[in-house]
Amino acid sequence: MNQKTIRILLADDDEDDRMMFRDAIMKVPLKTQVETVNDGVELLQYLANSSRDLPHILFLDLNMPRKNGLECLKEIRSKENLRDLSVAIYSTSNAEKDVEEAFVSGANIYINKPNDFGCLKKVLTKVLSVNWQYVTSGMDRDTFLLSV
Repeated sequence: MNQKTIRILLADDDEDDRMMFRDAIMKVPLKTQVETVNDGVELLQYLANSSRDLPHILFLDLNMPRKNGLECLKEIRSKENLRDLSVAIYSTSNAEKDVEEAFVSGANIYINKPNDFGCLKKVLTKVLSVNWQYVTSGMDRDTFLLSV
């Protein structure tokens, strides 16, 4: 069986978090390709580059310098070619206002960054196994926040 490669983009300014994410992705039993950017400005430049294939899913940190994750999310959802991009907010914040704003702004799912490698691997496996094309139409607030 020829498994399709899942293109993943991680926007996160924390180098340790990017490294742990990459390490965990390598342990997920799916064929993946991961690219990373360091902040919101780099993210939007990456997505604007028409010579690149868009990722299947974007993991987006909220607290980044230059342009934060919510600003990026709003800009992504305002662009016709990016409107259907699956966006997983990936943040240490579990503040209700952040979760609510991410939901209202069009994120597909909200994930609190696990600080345990095993939990991170479990979360990534769960998120990457979802076919977002079919899930987003039935999305509601109760299933938005992913808990493992």
